[in-house]
Amino acid sequence: MTQDIDPGAGERRMKRERRTIEAMIALYCRRRHGTKGALCGDCQELLGYALQRLAHCPFAPQKPTCARCPVHCYRPEMRRRIVEVMRRTRKLMFLRHPILTFRHLLDALGGPTKRADRGSG
Repeated sequence: MTQDIDPGAGERRMKRERRTIEAMIALYCRRRHGTKGALCGDCQELLGYALQRLAHCPFAPQKPTCARCPVHCYRPEMRRRIVEVMRRTRKLMFLRHPILTFRHLLDALGGPTKRADRGSG
């Protein structure tokens, strides 16, 4: 069988992706910009951009983690910013959101996905 046994698994995966990116950016903003509660303008912009990219991911609902994705959909400047967020929150995510982080690591083991419309070459 090539289909998921649980048809709701893809939607849960996308919700978890949204929660993960929200948690990473919130931790980053709090540590780097000293915010409490709401994000600063730059981090709010990055979060909005990241959620928009996630909502329009061509691989949804079986998307790979962004690091293993064959398509880099972020503009170069936004990609640089999100990579910095990921690097600087890696250890904090394990401490503050261990289950979310563990699930993200399991998702990363799934490997890259190939787009159906690209063919084999």
